[in-house]
Amino acid sequence: MPPVPWPEFLAQTHFADPATLLAGLAAVVLVGLSKGGLGGAFALMGVPVLALVMPPVQAAALLLPLLLMMDAVGLWTWWGQFDRATLVSMLPAAAVGIGVGGLTAAVTPEALVRLLVGVVALAFVARSLRPVAAGAGTAPSRFSAWFWGGLAGFTSFVAHAGGPPYQVHTLPLRLDPRIYTGTAVIFFAVVNVVKVIPYAALGQLDGRTLLSAVVLLPPAVVAVLIGAALVRRMRPGVFYPFMIAMVALVGLRLVYDGLRGLW
Repeated sequence: MPPVPWPEFLAQTHFADPATLLAGLAAVVLVGLSKGGLGGAFALMGVPVLALVMPPVQAAALLLPLLLMMDAVGLWTWWGQFDRATLVSMLPAAAVGIGVGGLTAAVTPEALVRLLVGVVALAFVARSLRPVAAGAGTAPSRFSAWFWGGLAGFTSFVAHAGGPPYQVHTLPLRLDPRIYTGTAVIFFAVVNVVKVIPYAALGQLDGRTLLSAVVLLPPAVVAVLIGAALVRRMRPGVFYPFMIAMVALVGLRLVYDGLRGLW
């Protein structure tokens, strides 16, 4: 059988026209840079960029298999660099949050979730406007880990906005930047794997979506590696102010999206 011509192959995906393909490429590059360790602001732009050319729910479903692929690259890149205590304290709560999100997906307004998470993120930034340094963090709180871990799982499922709740708990710990990034990669890799079950149950992951994800895989992998390379060159005194700035951008975007959706 002769190879399928490229235009015909694209017609079997969500990228039947150049504008849609361009939006997909832009989205995965932004998300990939974030997955490499450059904060959540870039990742937050993934769904809005894709939503310019397809329904938001379809955009979120398309990103999920790509997130899993990028998680695999991130795990390889940051292998062996993580904080076990953070993962042990937050992941069980995140699983509970995902379960609650899956059960309440039909009745939970995504716009309201985005607004609330945005307000929390901005409040955290306001509290964090002080000099920071590696090793100067606060002692972890079990309640904080469970609360913010659960909220990260819930908001990640409902609105792909799990970054700010996760960062509210982990940034004050002032882990070494490489340990912080590796821990975040593992946390969201597990969260995204768990999310596959309810997403599949809701009928969002079909063959066309998976084939579309395959098309975007190469630029996604390259973007993750570039993001990781940049983080490796950052000193703690640069990394943490940068991360707080990213949380501020995420918060502003979430508040904007939430207010626009509610109005």
